[in-house]
Amino acid sequence: MDCTGDLLIWKNMREGNVGSLKALHDRYFIQLRCLAGKFVGDKQVAEELVSDCFLKLWMHRENILIEKSVKGYLFYMLRNRILDYLRKSKKSIIVDSAPLPDLPDDEITNEQDFYAELYRVIQRLPGQRRKILELAAFESMTYKEIAQKMNISVNTVKTQMGRAYQFMKEELDPKSFFFFICIAPGGN
Repeated sequence: MDCTGDLLIWKNMREGNVGSLKALHDRYFIQLRCLAGKFVGDKQVAEELVSDCFLKLWMHRENILIEKSVKGYLFYMLRNRILDYLRKSKKSIIVDSAPLPDLPDDEITNEQDFYAELYRVIQRLPGQRRKILELAAFESMTYKEIAQKMNISVNTVKTQMGRAYQFMKEELDPKSFFFFICIAPGGN
């Protein structure tokens, strides 16, 4: 669904429609949990952070003004929750200890140009590395499953994934790379 549909759901939610909250939850929970999991490294904590975002969104719905992107607002809420969690737990942020970049807005992420650029960068990866990345990111296979399927070691999969992500980080602008790791679950 596009931004307009989300905004209609948001309007209904602001008016107290619990079904609208469930619709947003169903639409974005997994994506948000995958993002949080990449930074906190713990599925249960990631789920708690995401659930907290939805709870706060519901509790403060009458005071929150969202005019452009409900999805973007949820990602920014989660971004702030992740940073708070990492500060309080004194854990470092996984991506080069750098602050989390801003997510591109819906206008950017919905454009064909983003996906064309992503495809172009992925196609430049060496064959085996590209296949491993595609299996992890787009087929949600675990490293162990990839290793079995390709008849290679799990360590080889980990090494190739690290190199693939490093290459993509160098080739894509920071917002596009961050968006890619958000939408590509990948697995350990």
